[in-house]
Amino acid sequence: MSLPSSVAIIGGGPAGLLAAQRLAEAGCRVTVYEAQATVGRKFLVAGHGGFNLTNAEDTGPFSARYGQQQTIFSEFLRHFSPQDLRQWAAALGIDTFVGTSNRVFPLAAHKPADLLRAWLNRLRELGVTLLTRHRWLGFAGTTGLLLRDETTGRESEISPDATVLALGGASWAKTGSDGSWVPAFEALGVECVPFAPSNCGAEVAWSAFFQTKVGRTPLKNIALSCNSQRVRGEIMLTEYGLEGTPVYALTPALRAVLAAGPPALLHLDLKPDLSDEQLLTKLQKPRAGRSLPDFLRQQLRLTTPIPTLLREVAPPEATATPEALAQLLRRIPLPVQRLRPLDEAISSAGGVAWPELDKHLMLRRRPGTFVAGEMLDWEAPTGGYLLQGCFSTGAWAAQGVAKWMRQ
Repeated sequence: MSLPSSVAIIGGGPAGLLAAQRLAEAGCRVTVYEAQATVGRKFLVAGHGGFNLTNAEDTGPFSARYGQQQTIFSEFLRHFSPQDLRQWAAALGIDTFVGTSNRVFPLAAHKPADLLRAWLNRLRELGVTLLTRHRWLGFAGTTGLLLRDETTGRESEISPDATVLALGGASWAKTGSDGSWVPAFEALGVECVPFAPSNCGAEVAWSAFFQTKVGRTPLKNIALSCNSQRVRGEIMLTEYGLEGTPVYALTPALRAVLAAGPPALLHLDLKPDLSDEQLLTKLQKPRAGRSLPDFLRQQLRLTTPIPTLLREVAPPEATATPEALAQLLRRIPLPVQRLRPLDEAISSAGGVAWPELDKHLMLRRRPGTFVAGEMLDWEAPTGGYLLQGCFSTGAWAAQGVAKWMRQ
């Protein structure tokens, strides 16, 4: 297929760069405009905690990770699946493997920068033009885009045949995802759902004593629940509250409860591998004068900071009998006052409302302009689902551009 049309990609993150690659492979003349000095900044930052590209989970459960948008994301994932992502990386010379919890990582020899470097080389081979320090300022006329060269301060207007906007969400502003594009969309009449933190820590009003004594301490092999949702994993007690994968996964549920007024209760299960009967049997052993910390250490291998945590959040009578103690250890109440600030969040909820887009991710109010990545109103937990969502929406938007120009 040959499409000798010009396409502007605004934003050099995973969604924008994959859209650029797909469209260049289809024969388009593609230019990527990025406001920062380099492309892929959030992509590189995300790789610092473990370069988790995608997840090997089955398609059904994978789609369900996108919550209210699981139906539409199931279509995106069929178009560009986790397996497609792994094959794409392999074509760039980056082989992957499935690690714990089905998470997919590049082989140990490969770093995020290695993948990005190989990817940029591939884009240059395809003839894609990369212009950094070029900031999108807004729309002009029916097809135009306003840009500013941040190096010279010069403003200009371009009129590509089609545009893919992949400007990111509103977390980690230092990487360029600052949500500053929202006013331009609202001026066009496009509804945008307000941004909210997702995959972030939760604040608990610890006492000064607890903050000093406990500090940052991990709790491993636990389960955390909010209402009916329950997540296994490891959390970190911090000076401000809690963080860790189970906390991040429960941020949508926490937001919903907090919207009605704080606090929002999380319940911590310290022994999720024991049945209620097994837990109670261990706690019914005679204490023989042992202190509660010693008893918990010997019977359940619960050591520091568990006794301090129990004193912090529960009254003395909650540990007075084996039955009460068993109930407490199964559901330790952690009253969350608020989520951490948006800019600290790994990702954000909110963005362009879905009714503003057609099935190809084209803005109904501006034909020829497509949206991809974290600009869209979706969220997913960590574990490979965030990056996969960005890649899949980028591929889907590129397909939409190609179809629209053919028609």
